[in-house]
Amino acid sequence: MTLSTLFLIILLGVGATIVMDLWALFLKFCGQHTLNFSMVGRWVGHMAHGQFMHKPSVAQSDKIPAENALGWVVHYAIGIVFAFIFIFIYGNSWFLAPTFLPALIWGIVTVVAPYFFMQPCMGAGIAASKTPNPNKARLMSLLSHSAFGIGIYLTGLILLPFITHF
Repeated sequence: MTLSTLFLIILLGVGATIVMDLWALFLKFCGQHTLNFSMVGRWVGHMAHGQFMHKPSVAQSDKIPAENALGWVVHYAIGIVFAFIFIFIYGNSWFLAPTFLPALIWGIVTVVAPYFFMQPCMGAGIAASKTPNPNKARLMSLLSHSAFGIGIYLTGLILLPFITHF
C-alpha cells in the first residue's frame, strides 16, 4: 500500500464519518436523541485502567478528563478503520469507479460493531437490549451506519477527480 492510497483511505473514512455526523445533526434538529460521544470517550478512557465493561452503564462510571474530545477522536478513528477494511475488501480500484451498493452494504455491515461490541461493553446490552426502547435504538444505529455507507460512496465521488491511477 502506498502512502497516497493510505491518505485516500483516511479521507474516505473522515468523509464518511462527516456524513454520519450530518445525519446525527439532522436527527438532533428533529428532536431525536443521538449518541453522546462523551460516553464513548469515557468508555475508552476507562480501558486504560483495565475496565472494558460497564455495569449498569458507562453513564454511571466516573468521568474522565477530556472524555468528549477522546470520544470524537475515537469516533473518527473507527470511521477510518472501517474505510480501510472496506478498501481491503473491495480493492483500490473502487476509488476509480465508486459504486453505491457495496458502500451502502458495508455501512450496514458495520452496525455489527455497536450491536455486539460497543453497546454491550457500555452497559446497553446486545443490540441495545437493555435500553428503554431497544427497537428504536437498533433502528437509529442501523440508519446511522447506513448514512456512513452513503458517506463512503459520496466521499468516493468527491475524491474521484483527484485520482489518476493505482
